[in-house]
Amino acid sequence: MGNHLYYGDNLEVLRDSIADDSVDLIYLDPPFNSNASYNVLFKGPSGNDSAAQIEAFDDTWHWTDAAEEAFGDVLRSGNGAAAEMLRAMRSFLGENDMMAYLAMMAVRLLELHRVLKPTGSLYLHCDPTASHYLKILLDAVFGARNFRNEVIWKRTSSANNPRRWGPVHDCIHFYSKTENFEWNKIFEEGGEEIFRSHDFLRDSDGNVFRARDLTGSGLRTGESGRAWKEYDPSQIGRHWAISKSSMASAYPNIDATKLTSQEKLDLLEKKGLIYVPTAKKGTKMPMPRLKLPVDGRIAARDVVTDIPPLNSQAQERLGYPTQKPVALLERIVSASSNPGDVVLDPFCGCGTTVHAAEKLGRNWIGIDVTHLAIGLIEKRLRDAFPKVEFTTHGVPQDLAGARDMARRGREDKNYYFEFEKWALSLINAQPGNLGKKGADRGIDGNVYFGKTQRAIVSVKAGDNVGVSMIRDLRGVIEREGAEIGIFLTLTEPKKTMITEAAAAGQFEMEGFEPVPRIQIVTIEQALELRDRAVRLPARRDDAFKRAAREEDRGAQGALDL
Repeated sequence: MGNHLYYGDNLEVLRDSIADDSVDLIYLDPPFNSNASYNVLFKGPSGNDSAAQIEAFDDTWHWTDAAEEAFGDVLRSGNGAAAEMLRAMRSFLGENDMMAYLAMMAVRLLELHRVLKPTGSLYLHCDPTASHYLKILLDAVFGARNFRNEVIWKRTSSANNPRRWGPVHDCIHFYSKTENFEWNKIFEEGGEEIFRSHDFLRDSDGNVFRARDLTGSGLRTGESGRAWKEYDPSQIGRHWAISKSSMASAYPNIDATKLTSQEKLDLLEKKGLIYVPTAKKGTKMPMPRLKLPVDGRIAARDVVTDIPPLNSQAQERLGYPTQKPVALLERIVSASSNPGDVVLDPFCGCGTTVHAAEKLGRNWIGIDVTHLAIGLIEKRLRDAFPKVEFTTHGVPQDLAGARDMARRGREDKNYYFEFEKWALSLINAQPGNLGKKGADRGIDGNVYFGKTQRAIVSVKAGDNVGVSMIRDLRGVIEREGAEIGIFLTLTEPKKTMITEAAAAGQFEMEGFEPVPRIQIVTIEQALELRDRAVRLPARRDDAFKRAAREEDRGAQGALDL
């Protein structure tokens, strides 16, 4: 019941936790960039763009045993079209990074097709690097007849490139599971550029309308060729041509066939349906035109230019480089789902999809493979929706879970770094050493406060902690010129450690109460108090920006899994 946020491999989560035919809408933005890792950007002490970068995930996919296993899973899936298509791709591409990516995506697309309801839809967001291959896979998994649109989103305004067209767009492939899919008519934002491109006009009262010609080509000798008021169509080689539908719409109870052109124009003027453009200098007097009232809205098209990307100053920007604007996800969620429906994002990153789903009254499921992302999403949702309710799976919820995670981390060094990042997320600290594996010089994390002040965090997951660790942390903050040290420990500290920490004295900052220079915080305290477990004067909320609070949109529906 309710909303669900999962930490873990989305393939495992889909197979183990998501039922057949249970999801109404899927949006996914799977990472692919063969030459780089996406990094999460954090503001540094000066607040500028020369920021620390924390590696959230390495999105370079390689042909390994895991890719071979994914390829085999597709061949054994029972979906003959997907199996044959992937086999043909491998024959063409060989065992390279792109093929590994496609194999890993194919097995996930099969699971996403399984969990989607017959009335459901899927939107896959990608750039042109792999969009053509992904579309072929989607045709195989969903059936080419269920392809609905390739939506183009203009993701940037400038892309100077001396040897090719500037790349400024992303692709979003829209598929339905069957021909009986949910669809709600949606409209574009009414920006001035869009307004002008559709020839919309406004009158002096602010009413929006389009103008239609009331004349036809060629001269006439009858009444249709004579002037109406000061307007003479013969001067421009035309005649009055007022359609039956125009008169019927304005005057449904009048037989306009018996009226002269001049009488028709009088009636249209009486209704306020005559518009005369302003004459341009050096041109002939313009002819009156028919006003066609419209509501000023434009049905959404498959080229999206009215939703700009998030620039560095965007209020909703949280510091996640691949973050998409909420407005883009709101448009997708609004078009292909209804309140109470279930929206799934298996690569949810910084949580824009679940944010939009929560805002629009949908139930949601988010999945991500990094604790860093899960921590950001939890914070984002609670900042934006103070009454939000959801369950997080796969991360420790209590001390016993934290101990189990630490135990697994001691057995698998890679998993230890996930424990470390999870522990830091409890107190809203930035992972140190750029979030990468390797020598950390005693700096597991950082918390910035005041204008340029810094607290260094040391995380300990072992059973044995001692006073020497407190001395080491004190040496690190002195070496780094930091103001405060935070010792974040899974195991309760010994009395000698507490005494040693107290001996470091207090840090004083004008206008604030003094705080201990060395602070010992247990994981148990951090689980209960979160960032309030740390005492800092004038703390800055820079690990991730705070999401703007959304208006309360009422009670949340339930989700049956």
